[in-house]
Amino acid sequence: MSLWIVSVDRIGSLEENNRPDVIIAEPVGSCTDLVATVVQPLKDLYGNRFDVSPYPVIFKPSHGIKILKDEVGSGFSPKAAYIFIKQLEEADAIIINRIDELDPTQLNELLGLVAQKFPGVPVLKISAKIGTGIEELAVLLDQKGGFGRKILEIDYDIYAEGEAELGWLNSTLQLQSDKLLDVDAILLDVIEKLRKELVSHNAEVAHLKAIGLADGAFGVANLVSNGTMPELSLSSNTKINQFDLIINARVALDPVSLEKLVGEIVGKVCISVNAKTVLGKTQSFKPGRPVPTHRYNAINAK
Repeated sequence: MSLWIVSVDRIGSLEENNRPDVIIAEPVGSCTDLVATVVQPLKDLYGNRFDVSPYPVIFKPSHGIKILKDEVGSGFSPKAAYIFIKQLEEADAIIINRIDELDPTQLNELLGLVAQKFPGVPVLKISAKIGTGIEELAVLLDQKGGFGRKILEIDYDIYAEGEAELGWLNSTLQLQSDKLLDVDAILLDVIEKLRKELVSHNAEVAHLKAIGLADGAFGVANLVSNGTMPELSLSSNTKINQFDLIINARVALDPVSLEKLVGEIVGKVCISVNAKTVLGKTQSFKPGRPVPTHRYNAINAK
């Protein structure tokens, strides 16, 4: 069996004689309205070429609990939270991830909120980190039936404004030093210093990731919200004279300010470890208004 992971905009370009057995299509960013703009058009345009498995949405507790409780100062504006709610509304199943970080009281509160807000929607409890619930997720995805059929009512003005509030940044550069650089320690230092600055700017993190690449080594540090601590999710266990640093961020902050802040923090970290930087490529931008090529207002019977 072959498995491909592709972005949703590439599915239609797959040739019949080069089609994998399983495709996982990942929506990039804070997308919603995927049933009306992706699943239903595919069923119409390609007929029986694709079977639609259950469409699950992964729920991140650090943001989700605050949004479902409609807490003031939850980190995101009501317009950005609107997208989160709509994602859950069109889900065939809700996957609560990171349950290893919740105590029983917190988990029960969360399950109660989800049941109240989205009655009748199946809920899976998993931890991608330690593997809990992964077998149950595989069983879910293997099901056949009438999935991907929830057509939402979407206010695209609110959708667009919520998207635009979250700035993107992708940056690549190389660190060099005459001394050995501790890749993992530097990754964590970059993320921790960024966390403190973003908290001081009241700029909520949707995701923040620092990746270190060296010869045969790969390390990742990440932050999933302002209310959590940086985590070394993948250790490189490497000390080396130079390595590539990649920073990927989605933050509720103007992208120009985000780019400036990241540059300042990386500069401070490099000074602290006596490293110089060779600039690579940096992109920072604000997402434009979602304009789907197709949008169906009713379920396709195919």
